Amino acid sequence: GVQLVESGGDSVQAGGSLRLSCATSGYIYGRYCLGWFRQAPDSEREGVAAIDRDGTTNYTDSVKGRFTISQSQENGKNILYLMMNSLKPEDTGMYYCAADIVTYCSGGYPSGSGYWGQGTQVTVSS
Repeated sequence: GVQLVESGGDSVQAGGSLRLSCATSGYIYGRYCLGWFRQAPDSEREGVAAIDRDGTTNYTDSVKGRFTISQSQENGKNILYLMMNSLKPEDTGMYYCAADIVTYCSGGYPSGSGYWGQGTQVTVSS
C-alpha cells in the first residue's frame, strides 16, 4: 500500500513561514492526486491545496498567493511540499496530506477515500 508521513509543523508568529513535507512510499509514480487538508478545532476538515501528476494545482481561496504546493522525486520517494508564507492565526490547525491513485484530481482535491497521513500541527499566534 501507500504510506504518507508528514513533517514540518510548528508554532510560529503571524506573518511567518513554514514548509510542510509529506514523504510517500509505495507505488504512486504513474498517476496520482496529492493534496493537503487542514482541520481546526471544532471545524470540519477542509482542502487547502492539491496537485496531480500533470502538475495541475488547486488552492482554496483563503490561501491563494500565500501557499504553494509542489512535489518532487527524491531517493525513490515522491515528496509532497506545502510552502506556507504570510501565515495568519486562521491557518492554525492539523495539516494532513492525502493521496488518491487516480489520473487527475477530480473535484480539485483527493477524494478522502484514499490514503492519509497522521497529520502535523501548525499553530500561528497573533
